Formats: sequence, structure tokens, C-alpha cells
Amino acid sequence: MAGDRGSWYVKSVEKTFAVLDAFTAESPRLSVSDVAAAADLSRAAARRFLMTLTELGYVSLHEGRYQLAPRSLSIGSSFLSGLTLPAVAEPHLRALAADLMETTSLCVLDDTRIVYVSRVISPRLVSVSVNVGTSFPAWATSMGRVLLAGLEPADLQDRLARSDIRPYTARTVSSAEQLRAELDVVRRQGWSVVRAELEEGLSGVAVPVRLGSRVVAAANVSLHRHRGAEAVEQVVLPRLRDAAGKISADYGIRPPALE
Repeated sequence: MAGDRGSWYVKSVEKTFAVLDAFTAESPRLSVSDVAAAADLSRAAARRFLMTLTELGYVSLHEGRYQLAPRSLSIGSSFLSGLTLPAVAEPHLRALAADLMETTSLCVLDDTRIVYVSRVISPRLVSVSVNVGTSFPAWATSMGRVLLAGLEPADLQDRLARSDIRPYTARTVSSAEQLRAELDVVRRQGWSVVRAELEEGLSGVAVPVRLGSRVVAAANVSLHRHRGAEAVEQVVLPRLRDAAGKISADYGIRPPALE
């Protein structure tokens, strides 16, 4: 907690990033009241932060609602430019996308969410706009479940306790008990398939990318509607596992043999 930190801790910096973090893929345009609630600020304080960020060019105001401005990309650009894993993964993701004619991605875990760090788009993807930097709740995605299943039990328990586990669609695994059971299956089999749990029409299969025994990322194939369970296991999954192994090897990681 911030109150436990020393005199060096700058509370206004924490509040600034709480305001920026209020903007998500699910809620890209927010009112002052929305930001105040998400950042745990008074409405007056939220307005001051938003006005300052607007003046600095990180936020813009349109028709009474705020949204992140293009300059906000500069906050994460240095991280992405220095992160070698996406660059290593991209040629393998491109080859896999061309082979399967599906969108491929690489994600990492950011607290309770996943963040896309590399993505190769299939021309067939028309219903969902997802780019590098897009974030989703980890528990509701195939990539997130692979990453969560790779955590130590105490770490997993902490993150699940802070996750807003709720139904997004009729197919969503929406209780902590169901989710833990699903993660046990993912941990045993080494892969995850999620169909239309976060959004109708959004489905995917994911496998881990490892550093030794530690899961450091998840490689994913977005599934077109025609891909049934048999096609996923017999066609998509072997190619995805092969690509993940190549990403691991090129990154200086040699994963354990896949069963």
C-alpha cells in the first residue's frame, strides 16, 4: 500500500497513473465522474488531473468525454522498443499466420491483465480491433489462462482475488471456483482454448513461451468460426506449439519437450 512507503513516495504520481489506467479497451471514452470512480478520486481532483493531462497532450476532450491522445503511446514505446521478445517472435508469428490464415499474437501478463506485445493480423479478422498495447482481463482469455496457470499458487491466488470475475457472455467461466478448475486443466495439458467468453465471436487457443520452467509469455492463434475442436487440436495446436518452441529457442530459451 502507498501509505506503507517512505517519504520518497510521490502520491500525485500514483494518482496521475491511476487516471491514465482508468482508460481501457473496454472503456476508452470516459466522463469526469467515470475517471473519479475508477481512480478513487473526488470529482474535482479527477477534473484537475484530466485538465493537466489534456494540457500536456496525453489526454483529449471530445463532446464532454475524455480519451487517451496519441502522445500517451510514448509512455510505453521505450519499453516495447527495448523488449526483444516481440521482435524475436514476429517472424514466427508471421509464418504461423500465413500457414493457418489466422491472426497470431504474443502476450505478457501485466498484474491481472494481459497485454499484446506482438500481433500479426489475418485479413479475415473484421469484428475486433486489437493492437499491440491492447489489454484484456487475463482470466477471460486463452493467453491469460496460460499465463495464470504458470504462476506460483500464492501469486495466482493474489491475482485472482483482485480480478473482477464476472460474465461477459453466456459462455463465460464466471466464478472463481470454475476458473481454478479450468486453470488446473490448462496447467496439465499445457494449452488453453477460450471460445466467446470475453466477447461473442472472439475465440482463441494459446500455449506458453518459457524461460526454463517459467512461463514468460503466451503465443496465441485467433480462431475463425469454422475451426472446430478437432481441427484446433489436430491442425492449429501442433503448429502453434512448434512456433512457440521456435520463439523460445530464438530468444535463448529451450523449453522442456512438449508431450
